[in-house]
Amino acid sequence: MSYGVKNLSHGDRELIAFRIGDQEFCVNIMSVREIRGWTPATAMPHSPAYMKGVINLRGAVLPIIDLSVRLGMKAAEPSQRHVIIVAQVHRKVVGLLVDAVSDILTVTDDNIQPTPEVSSEAERQFARGILAIEKRMICLLELDAIFPETESEAA
Repeated sequence: MSYGVKNLSHGDRELIAFRIGDQEFCVNIMSVREIRGWTPATAMPHSPAYMKGVINLRGAVLPIIDLSVRLGMKAAEPSQRHVIIVAQVHRKVVGLLVDAVSDILTVTDDNIQPTPEVSSEAERQFARGILAIEKRMICLLELDAIFPETESEAA
């Protein structure tokens, strides 16, 4: 297992690891467009509970999703320490509110363990596996599963 950006060999994948509360998650780096500091969002009426609102990103309206709420956790109270991961989900660009980005991980499929059967159906639906790295447990999320195409269109 190595850290940092490098030339990937066949079967390697790069993941962005981030924190929400005291838990760590990661997503495929190929989905990530940029990482930026927290910007207060303008609330949208009648939007889902997990949608914080929208921000202006270089002239484009970017929906901001509170990933903790979307994953069934306590809502974030955004501060200057929070970050927005700008990601491509299906054909839409969204901002994912997280506590902090921690690492860029280079892993192989062998490093990804299956999601335990004791997890809820929702967790198994969103999680593509678990990485056990240096006494850390990092849940690999599948953004396309968290935001089905019909919901990302609505956002």
